[in-house]
Amino acid sequence: MQPLQQLKADLRSLAKPEEATVLSSFFKTGKGQYGEGDIFLGIMVPQQRRIAKKYSSLSLKDIRTLLSSKVHEHRVVALLILVSQFRKADQTGKKQIAGFYLDNTNRINNWDLVDLSAPHILGEHLQGKDAALLYRLASSANLWERRIAIIATFAFIRRNAFKDTLRIAEALLHDHHDLIHKAAGWMLREVGKRDVKTLERFLGEHAAAMPRTMLRYAIEHFNDAKRQKWLNQKAGHVTSAAVDASS
Repeated sequence: MQPLQQLKADLRSLAKPEEATVLSSFFKTGKGQYGEGDIFLGIMVPQQRRIAKKYSSLSLKDIRTLLSSKVHEHRVVALLILVSQFRKADQTGKKQIAGFYLDNTNRINNWDLVDLSAPHILGEHLQGKDAALLYRLASSANLWERRIAIIATFAFIRRNAFKDTLRIAEALLHDHHDLIHKAAGWMLREVGKRDVKTLERFLGEHAAAMPRTMLRYAIEHFNDAKRQKWLNQKAGHVTSAAVDASS
């Protein structure tokens, strides 16, 4: 049996229908929801990681085939393998894998797929390089490309480089999707864990305009008094705007 077929067989052997039902609901696979059409086998992430390690040398051709699958766990394992290969590759290989990643963003189409791959491939690839690509992704009509843009900056944050995170978060302030609000708020929180003054400067400029979910994620690590301060500032702005609109 070829490696790709064996990999799929290994995953099928781990399938749990009862877990698949729970995961299908959790990842919003219903009609009109962001995960519409996804099929789950019901396999937990640690098991998927073991499968990815077993098949870590899978070809890009086979990885592309996995990414094209409607089975969610196929795409998770494909990306876990891709992250592993990126880490081990030389500079030429890293460039090839980053290009492959960008060519397949239409199949990196749920929040967990973005989060487990974007910082480790695209973010790492762009270290010390022009990040203009991320700004283009941040303005994409594709929800997942916008999430890739902000989550990829986690690689920069880990090195205490915050400029691109802040600029992309600002660009996403008026995004309509809750999954972007959560992602941007999460990255802002990570900035604040390393440099609270930088986060507070950002909040001072933008808290009033931030979606409430983004703000709540960004200030999650603050103490109760400080969280309430920023939430009150947001609430006060909303109330003032409502009064002005009715005048």
